[in-house]
Amino acid sequence: MNPAIRAKLSFMMFVQYVIYGAWLPLMGLYIGKDYLNFTEYQQSWVFNAFAIAALTGMFFGGQLADRYFAQEKFLAFSHLIGGLAMIALAYQQQFWPFFLLMLLHCFFYVPTMSVTNAIAFANIKYAQKDFGFIRVWGTVGWIAASWPFIFIPIDWARVPSVADAGGTIAWIGKALGTMKTGDAMASALASTYTVAGIASLVLAAFCLLLPHTPPNKQASSFAPMKAFKLLLVPSISVLFVVTLLDALVHYTYFFWSSRYLTAIGLPANWIAPAMSIGQVAEIVTMAMLGLVLKRLGWRTTMILGVLGHVVRFAIYSIGNRDLLWLVILSNVVHGFAYAFFFATVYIYVDENFPKDIRTSAQSLFNMLILGFGPLASNFLSGFLGRTFLVKTIVDGEQVEEILYNKLFLVPLGLGIVAALLLAALFHPKGPDPVPEETPVFVN
Repeated sequence: MNPAIRAKLSFMMFVQYVIYGAWLPLMGLYIGKDYLNFTEYQQSWVFNAFAIAALTGMFFGGQLADRYFAQEKFLAFSHLIGGLAMIALAYQQQFWPFFLLMLLHCFFYVPTMSVTNAIAFANIKYAQKDFGFIRVWGTVGWIAASWPFIFIPIDWARVPSVADAGGTIAWIGKALGTMKTGDAMASALASTYTVAGIASLVLAAFCLLLPHTPPNKQASSFAPMKAFKLLLVPSISVLFVVTLLDALVHYTYFFWSSRYLTAIGLPANWIAPAMSIGQVAEIVTMAMLGLVLKRLGWRTTMILGVLGHVVRFAIYSIGNRDLLWLVILSNVVHGFAYAFFFATVYIYVDENFPKDIRTSAQSLFNMLILGFGPLASNFLSGFLGRTFLVKTIVDGEQVEEILYNKLFLVPLGLGIVAALLLAALFHPKGPDPVPEETPVFVN
């Protein structure tokens, strides 16, 4: 593969996920009761802006990129609009302006997740071998966006000098434990949206340097509808259902983790780095994904990915302050869960769907991974939050507490169901791509 093209595609993936990784991990904390104080329903709708955009993205991004516009130009325009919306969002504290700007950003950002995959696949020769090495830079971008936020929330004015703290090691501990509060902390959390917006504008400019990836203007059919027809194939319909379930489980993690980690004693500035442990593991997993697929095949690799969620939520369900270290460490399996299932699904789609609808095909599964799955997950999470909320009296005051150990048994159970469905009903064809004109899958 041409090294210059590889470098451009890798940088594209890097910045693509800097954008997403900058704001998502801490949004649950920011819009919760301690800062913006949105209601549970309002929080669900803010999270669901991404999901709503994914539902429209297949028809907006998939059709335009497959049929009408060069994909790199579509990418540039989308990131320009999405970046401006994200920067404006950093200054909003009321629900409706916040929600509408998030919805605008997501409407343009979500289709780019399918388009970046499509551009990468269009410019590499061997998807199973090369895609992981390019997509891994998206993981690196996510991590790069997370770690600076260890230091941004620190109230440096209250950090003692090295001498007063009793040495360098003690000073580091004091600094990392001295957090901003109130409006100062809210401002620090709002800066995540500024970072995401600037990254989006950078990528908008860089897209003009990407390899030219033209649409298929000769095809006359409506690309999204052609992709939908492939759901009549038994193996694809099973994979469709399992992807929905796995996405639901996956986004339960994002909805609850920042609040759960805080509840069991993790300082707010360590939440994003702790969650990024999964992305570190993802780097290793992506690098070895081609070998794993070759050795284990589609089904076993996907089952291992789903079981990664099961393991993580099993640990979450027994977690407490004494086991905080284990809960944090459990994020390692997040990387395996993402790469072995979601990344494998993207490769499977690229190798088994006709070329003229592959952006729409990627969008079809993104509609589940980023749309219906999160939509169902966010409303389910809100319901679980109310169901497992208990109120007690402490020192004469009413205290509310969520029974996280019971709550996390629900996504654990759904993950087990998804793994069983794959094991029993998903019998895909081998690694050879399906012919372009007559796509056939073995069930």
